[in-house]
Amino acid sequence: MKHIVYPYIPNSVPEVKAAMLASIGAKSIEELYAEIPAELRMQKPMDLPEPLLSEHALKRHVQSLLARNRHCGEVLSFLGGGCYQHHVPAICDEINGRSEFLTAYAGEPYDDAGRFQSLFEYASMMGELLEMEVVSIPTFDGHQAAATAVRMAGRHTGRKVVLVAEHVNPEKWSVMLNYCRSDLELRQVQFTSEGVLDLDHLRSVLDDQVACLFVDNPSYLGVLQDGAAIAAAVHACGALLVVGVDPSCLGAIASPASYGADIVCGDIQSLGMHMSFGGGHGGFIATHDDEALVMQYPSRLFGIAPTSVAGEYGFGDVAYSRTSFDKRENGNEFVGTAAALWGITAGVYLALMGPAGMRDLAHSIITRNAYAKKLLGALPGVQIVHATQTHFKEFAVNFDGTRKSVTEINRALRGHGIFGGHDLSHAFPGLGQSALYSFTEIHTQEDIQALSQALAEVTQK
Repeated sequence: MKHIVYPYIPNSVPEVKAAMLASIGAKSIEELYAEIPAELRMQKPMDLPEPLLSEHALKRHVQSLLARNRHCGEVLSFLGGGCYQHHVPAICDEINGRSEFLTAYAGEPYDDAGRFQSLFEYASMMGELLEMEVVSIPTFDGHQAAATAVRMAGRHTGRKVVLVAEHVNPEKWSVMLNYCRSDLELRQVQFTSEGVLDLDHLRSVLDDQVACLFVDNPSYLGVLQDGAAIAAAVHACGALLVVGVDPSCLGAIASPASYGADIVCGDIQSLGMHMSFGGGHGGFIATHDDEALVMQYPSRLFGIAPTSVAGEYGFGDVAYSRTSFDKRENGNEFVGTAAALWGITAGVYLALMGPAGMRDLAHSIITRNAYAKKLLGALPGVQIVHATQTHFKEFAVNFDGTRKSVTEINRALRGHGIFGGHDLSHAFPGLGQSALYSFTEIHTQEDIQALSQALAEVTQK
């Protein structure tokens, strides 16, 4: 293949490549890739633009690309589906930007007791919110937390089948399939036409091979589920109940622990994190203080213990041997870079809000959703999916009656300075032309009215 020298590709000079190959005893790059099937290898030069050779020209080009973006601070956004626009108190950014937190990675090579205590405080406040005693430091995101939680259930029960409620974020489902495929079999459980888990179908597929049921409550479509009935069915066959939950709802909605969840997981993005173009995430996993189950955590757990000085306490790892940090070959799972900084951020947010603040947050979201359902459901040709159910934060809106696609509607809404709902038509074709609309505490009555008026206009054209 022709040699390509490109200033932004390291070691692309032929002489440098030759020296590197010689140092490892390889005759060619093709020799290094011999085990990779030819059909998976790119057999032609990459289609790259001509390089910009000056720093100024490169910076100007990149800035012109970035200028094409419009962020949610410039327009009204009702996008949901896993990443939400919440108010981020200024103190969250102030604290997580401090050098002792921002630069602290693993902690062992240097004095990092402040980070250990901060994460212990985060876990303690999360435990109070979740009504559980043990909370992990943040995983990469909520999808990773769900995948790890069901693997924990598999190890704990020794069973190999995992049931997953079908109204799940498609990206989460993909991560779970990828992460669990080596030794667990994932099967989906149906929902009824009313948007709730089909208990009859659930009971028909539960047996002594099932390790757990995973269900989001509220569901991906925002519908609250009957957690107690689900827990009773799952526990009857000796399986565990793993519940994914949005922590921003727990100031008003019963915690999964209160109706029998064995493992609770989710994402802390709603607790003081900017959306960051879809990247501001951290996952959590929580259980009761059951030693057998706690020993299935793969991630670090921070605890508190008295020191040799009376009245003083230290913070550090609990049951470190569980982790791949101790002996990688003995770890429950491999654990790499997590999102511990977001745990500190969420801890700041929870400390600032307190119980009353979290209660007000949840109530404000619930009332905004109820108001939006009323306004949007009254538009000609527009229907609220699962309209009779109780929703939290988001609900699906169907546009079949307008004879317009979600793509057309969202494109038209952009002209009004509005980001419309998350398109569900591909992942959930049975819902027709439907979109998932999200409403949080940042949306005012006037914002919701503006959306309703814009939808009325674009759907009737």
